Amino acid sequence: MASNQLISILVLVVTLFLQGNNNNVVDAQLTTNFYSTSCPNLLSTVQTAVKSAVRSEARMGGSILRLFFHDCFVNGCDGSILLDDTSSFTGEQNANPNRNSARGFNVIDNIKSAVEKACPGVVSCADILAIAARDSVVALGGPNWNVKVGRRDARTASQAAANSNIPGPTSSLSQLISSFSAVGLSTRDMVALSGAHTIGQARCTSFRARIYNETNINAAFATTRQRTCPRATGSGDGNLAPLDVTTAASFDNNYFKNLVAQKGLLHSDQELFNGGSTDSIVRGYSNSPSSFSSDFTAAMIKMGDISPLTGSSGEIRKMCGRTN
Repeated sequence: MASNQLISILVLVVTLFLQGNNNNVVDAQLTTNFYSTSCPNLLSTVQTAVKSAVRSEARMGGSILRLFFHDCFVNGCDGSILLDDTSSFTGEQNANPNRNSARGFNVIDNIKSAVEKACPGVVSCADILAIAARDSVVALGGPNWNVKVGRRDARTASQAAANSNIPGPTSSLSQLISSFSAVGLSTRDMVALSGAHTIGQARCTSFRARIYNETNINAAFATTRQRTCPRATGSGDGNLAPLDVTTAASFDNNYFKNLVAQKGLLHSDQELFNGGSTDSIVRGYSNSPSSFSSDFTAAMIKMGDISPLTGSSGEIRKMCGRTN
């Protein structure tokens, strides 16, 4: 009898322990109001800084959005891309997808500085980047959404993972689908998120092969791009061209209209509309701005949920470029 009572007590203790752990798991999930009391002016602080940066240089909107993509695709949305290299630490900024192209770090640093003054030691750099990415889209006329926050910052980074996980400009459709699938994003998510290329610019090195060697490209478009991107490697490598030739500084659905017209700047862009399984999605977005907007925001929220550090994991960095 006593042994039965002891078993019952043990079962109850284990059950309560598991329930407690489950509650902690639930509490550790990202929420839209995580900082509502601990840093009530966070959203307005970030928005003001992003608006100012984008007003000074429209391209910065695309750069910040790209930083968020490249952060989330490497071990989750943990702010690891923001860590600077040191004599004893190799980060992600000089990985192939980021070297000479990732930018906007100074904007995030400035926002972090302003947020630290308002709420010291409270808000992660990972969350600041997530909010700034949303505000960049809005600043350029794109859709708004509620950003889930509560992430903590990574204490480490992985250049190797950045080199292997971030889809590049020469990716095939199957490689794109596979890269996004590896982080839990569907093919439709991938096409919608590719629509981020409605803003921003690319370096000649990333589209040279396409404008000189590929046939599924509008001839006049290729000729125009060739004027500022010479055929010879090493000549004009850093020259820029808009990813969306129609409205480079507006977040809209013209990127998809360009693909239908074979005016995708990158090989990976045109792969989305090249007789493959995603043609119908591209055509749908080209005909319906609202469809693109709703799918893009849903995919951004989904991407922001990739492997966040929460609870006692990671840290809240005092400065985004280095660990505490």
